[in-house]
Amino acid sequence: MKFEQLDVWKRSSRLACNTYKALANCRDYGFKDQVTRSAVSIPSNIAEGMERDSQADQARFLYYGKGSAGELVTQIYIGIEVGLIERELGLKLITESKEVASMLAALIKIRKSSIKEPEPNYNLDEPRT
Repeated sequence: MKFEQLDVWKRSSRLACNTYKALANCRDYGFKDQVTRSAVSIPSNIAEGMERDSQADQARFLYYGKGSAGELVTQIYIGIEVGLIERELGLKLITESKEVASMLAALIKIRKSSIKEPEPNYNLDEPRT
């Protein structure tokens, strides 16, 4: 499946755009840069992972995207607290970030369930195969 077809990629891309719009007038350029990087990282990691051949690589990049979603939530909370993000808008972005993270968790679970790991050999007398 192409990443552009995934609902989680579509929603996270929209989240990134909405985050940019929410910070359009922000003059704290360091904060703005950090938040927008986190937001853009979510769909970017989804896309990069889905372009990988192995399920393990896909899961790894989905984890990165999920981590970026947590980072974004934290930064939005801070932005609300210090007055850089309007509270109501910030809470909407947080809700969407958490929903995207939940979608990623479900997709990670699917990817990880299809990874075949070799059975461990606990018999020390037999060579590993």
